[in-house]
Amino acid sequence: MNLNESQQTESLKVNMEQLEKVLMKSHRIDPNLYLEYDVKRGLRDSAGKGVLTGLTEVSDVCAYNLVNGRMIPADGELYYQGINVKDLINGLRGRKYGFEETIYLLLFGKLPDQEELNMFLDVMFELQTLSGRFLRDVVMKASSENIMNAMQRCILTLYTYDSDPENISPANVLRQSLDLIAKLPLIAVYSYHSYRHFRKDDTLLIRNPQKGLSMAENILLMLRPDGQYTELEAKVLDIALILHAEHGGGNNSTFTTHVVTSSGTDTYSSTAASIGSLKGPRHGGANLKVQNMFADIKTHISDWTNEEEVSAYLQKILNKEAFDHSGLIYGMGHAVYTLSDPREVILKKFAKALAEEKGLTEEFALYELVEQLAGQMIMEHRKLFKNVCANVDFYSGFVYSMLGIPQELFTPIFAIARMPGWSAHRLEELINASKIIRPAYKYVGTHSEFHAIDER
Repeated sequence: MNLNESQQTESLKVNMEQLEKVLMKSHRIDPNLYLEYDVKRGLRDSAGKGVLTGLTEVSDVCAYNLVNGRMIPADGELYYQGINVKDLINGLRGRKYGFEETIYLLLFGKLPDQEELNMFLDVMFELQTLSGRFLRDVVMKASSENIMNAMQRCILTLYTYDSDPENISPANVLRQSLDLIAKLPLIAVYSYHSYRHFRKDDTLLIRNPQKGLSMAENILLMLRPDGQYTELEAKVLDIALILHAEHGGGNNSTFTTHVVTSSGTDTYSSTAASIGSLKGPRHGGANLKVQNMFADIKTHISDWTNEEEVSAYLQKILNKEAFDHSGLIYGMGHAVYTLSDPREVILKKFAKALAEEKGLTEEFALYELVEQLAGQMIMEHRKLFKNVCANVDFYSGFVYSMLGIPQELFTPIFAIARMPGWSAHRLEELINASKIIRPAYKYVGTHSEFHAIDER
């Protein structure tokens, strides 16, 4: 007798629960074995420092000074192709195409002169388009609530639109990389509008990017119903894109780029894999956690300026008594930086300027107060000797919110910004490496004899 649909669902649920129990029992590894075999969990040593797995010239992340053979914590510095990001941002102040110049720097190892920039912009403007067929058949079909998944699907489908998708020569990968860098903002924004239309019954809005506008300007143009934005809004988004463009070869998504590239796979598969990594809440989704945390703080604190009240609630968060009960104050702490994250320092200044334009200075003051209190509180709570500073995620979500960027696009904006960095590392891996990346895992199970099914 056939089971009806509800009975099938209940039967499936019971069976899956049973399979889950078997799964958890069969894959549990004694945590003491990791210590016994000195396993570098997370590819980090016992001090939390990343294990050296490769070399790069794309960027440098600095958090210490070497003094008499000792590593002394210092204010963080970030270099793109040898140029300090602070100097890059200051030097590009007032220039319209800051992110585009940064893309050129990451890919080609130098900042462009005016002639080179004009040529590069012509290429990017030419590539900054999606066919009506692709928009209809790919972006608009099977809309996804998670835009990162929608971006992966679109990128993998672009493989079928490429006349030479498997060619991994540097010249062809450069062509593919520039194409993806130019198209990713359109894919992200159009996927969001598709989701809002088909899932939320909003009006469908599709606006083509305009040649001559910067990538930051076009994102705001395509996203907003009226297509309007201020000069400061475009500049702040441009700065945010620059600051998220690259962060060394060891971050999870960029390391994914190196690992997948080393297998010899195509550019579209490599990019989709990196986006899958960035999607994870431990990596690209951190700024959304910060935003949700501050929404919770504002709900439970009556006076945002009261240091004692704010401190008391932060202590509840640390004690796992408030917010998501994780014991984490999101946006605080970094795997490398100790005294300061240079990206956070820069973005904070622009967040303040934007808050003043938007009339949100009280909210900015709350962020500043939490930043001021949280570092020391975390150190005392966890009995740490290493300083805890705010990272770039602390203010980035606040900035995106002030720019009217919906939360569904927070991580996709990160992906748009990081695409040039991934591309530079993919090209570096292809040009320099000759071996597939294959770390070792030690087997700690037991060997057993096979038994026929009636003997088990």
